[in-house]
Amino acid sequence: MTATIQTLLLLIAVLVVVAVVARRFHTAPSILLVIAGIGLALIPGLPRIEPAPELVLFGILPPLIYSAGVAMSWREFRFNLRPITLLAVGCVVFTTCAVAAVAHWLLGMPLAVGFVLGAIVSPPDAVAPLAIVRRLGVPRRLIVVLEGEGLANDATALILYRFAVAAVGSGVFSLAEAAGTFALIVVGEIAYGIGLGWLSLRLRRWARDPRVEITLSLLTPYAAFLLPAHFGGSGVLATIAAGLFVSWNGPLLIPAATRLQGIFFWDLVVYLLEGVVFLVTGLQIRTLLDQVDMISLRGALLAVLLTVAVVIVARFVWVYPAIYLPRWLNPALARRDPAPPWQWPFFLAFVGIRGVVSLAAALAIPLTTLTGTPFPHRDLILFVTFGVIVATLVGQGLLLPSLVRWLALGSHAADEREREHTAELSARAEALNVAQNRLDRLAAEGRIAPEVLAILRARHRDRAGRLPRNTSNGVDTAAAAADLRWELIAAEREYIYQLFREGKITDEARRRIERELDLEEAGIACKKEGGVEPLL
Repeated sequence: MTATIQTLLLLIAVLVVVAVVARRFHTAPSILLVIAGIGLALIPGLPRIEPAPELVLFGILPPLIYSAGVAMSWREFRFNLRPITLLAVGCVVFTTCAVAAVAHWLLGMPLAVGFVLGAIVSPPDAVAPLAIVRRLGVPRRLIVVLEGEGLANDATALILYRFAVAAVGSGVFSLAEAAGTFALIVVGEIAYGIGLGWLSLRLRRWARDPRVEITLSLLTPYAAFLLPAHFGGSGVLATIAAGLFVSWNGPLLIPAATRLQGIFFWDLVVYLLEGVVFLVTGLQIRTLLDQVDMISLRGALLAVLLTVAVVIVARFVWVYPAIYLPRWLNPALARRDPAPPWQWPFFLAFVGIRGVVSLAAALAIPLTTLTGTPFPHRDLILFVTFGVIVATLVGQGLLLPSLVRWLALGSHAADEREREHTAELSARAEALNVAQNRLDRLAAEGRIAPEVLAILRARHRDRAGRLPRNTSNGVDTAAAAADLRWELIAAEREYIYQLFREGKITDEARRRIERELDLEEAGIACKKEGGVEPLL
């Protein structure tokens, strides 16, 4: 137990150091964490860190998927359901078949074993690319499609993986039976996830205690994931459905206190889990090096290069027809949703970074088949999977900033942010008008004392006055105002602390004032990127 605690503390310490270094050199932390994990694994005398695959699949993956589902807009997910489905299902199946064919014809693997490898390396990761892409300022629709694909493709890949492993073990595979089972899993998990999301919100509303509600929110992804997985499903679709249901129905059901505390809680949980995922990925190099003697290193490297080439080329081959062909066949779709510029599908095709789900699936391959014989090419599959993850995460990940500049995606994102900023200002102004009308009705009914009415009107005028009048330079104006307000809050904070040190206010009073200042400062940080001052 002591060794486990020490190892966990070491991982957290490395996570913090890498985060500081990444910020200092403006590099994606995910890439540096994988490299740091490889470096730690190669240190002589360091205890081997080999988390069980079940810990990754059942312990780390559910909260990451659920938090991404809650953070995603259901309206945007539904609008982009067609491209998300084409990538999360179609591209995964196509890539799996392509890898299986190459593994069978060029690497000499049995076809069923090739499908195991294909199912493992076919799904791009839900965590790794988004950890990089969000820093680059690309159009939001690209992020939504990548996020939706990264969430849903794990379900497709894990179901294909289980079918392929079963086929290797038993030597029997029925396409009709597999298709029927796949459809049943999809429908059943979505229905279960929606029901669990509904139940979770009702229980949280009945609890009316932020601590209990946040605990229930932490239990929800595990309840959504574990039960379907126990009965042979993936668990991923149920977790996504629960998260999207909470995202769409939660704003009016979750109290403000719970939401404020939950944001900080989930930010920390996701930050730690994502960091551990990348570190653990790099740490697996020790296990793979120990098994190199059992396979041909030259053959293994050739297998890695071939597989990396296949997964990259297969994604490009699939993405362009998937985007442009439906619009060519359906003019109504082309009018409703015009084809994007060529830079967008190129970016989507390039961002095919593999991650921890592939590694966990590879590690979970059984040692023997149902007949008791060793699982064919298991060590080679592990080595190839790790090679594909490192090559795509480090190689493609480091090239992404240059790719974004070359494709000029930043200009598309800037225009998009300007439109969003204008719409946000309009929504804020209209919401203030609604509140003003409500206040006027309450005053006309005589339900508000004059002195209270004067306070509320003054606050309302103050909030309305913070909205920029000129939307063309509203972003710059609001950002400058936010910087100045940070300085003013810092001055208030220093003065309050001085009064506390001099004994002129109590510790309880200081904490109450500090909480108000903290909330205002957090609101400024939250809204500064959107170019609008928070109306606290």
